[in-house]
Amino acid sequence: MNSRKSNRRDFLRGKSAVDALHDLTSEPLPPPKSVKPAARPADEVAEAGADGETPESPAEQDSYLVEVSREAMACTFAIYLNAGQHRLGAEAAVAALDKIDDYEEQLSIYRSSSEASRLNAAADFAPIQIERGFFDLLVQAQQIYAETDGAFDITAGPLAKIWGFYQRKGRVPEKEELAAALAKVGSQHLTLNAENRTVFYERAEMEINLGGIGKGYALDRVSEFLLEQGVDNFLFHGGTSSVLARGSRLLGETVGWRVGVPHPYLPGKRIGEVVLQDESLGTSGAAHQTFIEGGRSYGHVLDPRTGWPAEGVLSTTIVAPTAAISDALSTACFVMGPERTAAYCEQHPEVGVLFAMQGARRNTFELRFCGAIEEKFLPEGA
Repeated sequence: MNSRKSNRRDFLRGKSAVDALHDLTSEPLPPPKSVKPAARPADEVAEAGADGETPESPAEQDSYLVEVSREAMACTFAIYLNAGQHRLGAEAAVAALDKIDDYEEQLSIYRSSSEASRLNAAADFAPIQIERGFFDLLVQAQQIYAETDGAFDITAGPLAKIWGFYQRKGRVPEKEELAAALAKVGSQHLTLNAENRTVFYERAEMEINLGGIGKGYALDRVSEFLLEQGVDNFLFHGGTSSVLARGSRLLGETVGWRVGVPHPYLPGKRIGEVVLQDESLGTSGAAHQTFIEGGRSYGHVLDPRTGWPAEGVLSTTIVAPTAAISDALSTACFVMGPERTAAYCEQHPEVGVLFAMQGARRNTFELRFCGAIEEKFLPEGA
C-alpha cells in the first residue's frame, strides 16, 4: 500500500481511508464532500458527526470510510469502517488492533520470549504446554498439512534457511545440506496432546514457523473481537496479502467488499477484483522474490516435501471462510498446482482458487480457476 500523509480534516472526511482503500481495491474514488470537523483530536473521533455535529444523511455516508491502522508483524494492519455506521466503531478498531501485539508476542519466532520460540528451544526435549488458541492453531495447521499432502508445513523453516531466504541472500544449497534440512521437516512429527495442550517435537532440532498462517490467525481473532463489539461491517487486512471482509461496503448497491487481485509481474497493478462477503482472501506470489544462479531463476515458495522451489505457478489467490485457511492455502495451492488443487476444492466447496500460471511466452501468464472463485472474480476493466 502506498504511504500517504493524512491530516485531521482528511481523517474526519474519510478521505485518507478512501485513498488507501483505492490502493487495495481500485474502487472508483467518490467526489469530495464537506463535513465539519469535530472538536476532539482525530485519534479520539468515534465517527463523522460526533460531538454534537449534525450527522450525515445515509446517502452522504455511502462514500466515506474510516481507516484505523498500525504496524505489526513486519507489515501494516488496517481496518476500514463505513463512516457513521457503527457508534464508537473507530474506538473498537483501535482496541482491536492493540491485540495484534499479543499475537505477535505469541507466534513470532523473531521474538525470543514468544511461545513459538519457547517451543523451538525445548519441545524436542520434553512436551511443553501452550495456550488454548495457539494449540488449536497448531492442530489446524497439522490438519491442513494432511489435507494438502504436506504442501503446507509449518516445520519447513530449516529449508528456507539453507536457501538463504531468511537472510534475503538466495543460494542453491548443497545436496548434503538439503538432506540434513529435510530430516528436520514434517508436521507428522509434531505430537499434539489435546488433553493437556502440550506439544512435542519427535525429531531433534525441529522448529515451527507460523509465517504462512500467523497473520491470518491474528485477523480471525481480532475480527471476532470487533464482532463482539457490534461492528459487523468492515474490511481488515494484514499487509494487503491477507484480507478479511465482514458485511458490506456502503457504496451504491455494492454487496460485500471488492478486493484487488495483484498482477503476477507488475507491482502495483491488478488483473481484476474479487468480491468478498463474510470470507477471506490470501495471496502468494514468487515473481518478486527470486534470485538467479547458474542462469536459472529460483522463487521463495518452497515445496516442503522436496526442499526445492515450486515451479510453473506465478501466483495464487485464495477465497476461504477464514483468514488462517486462506493464508495457509495460498502457499499450499502454489505448491500443489492446479490439478491437485482442483481435487482439494472438490472436497472443500467453500474454497476457491485463482492461479496465474506462466504463459507460453516470456512475461505472459494464463489464469486457471478452481472451485467457486470464478463467479466472484471481476476482470480488470469489467
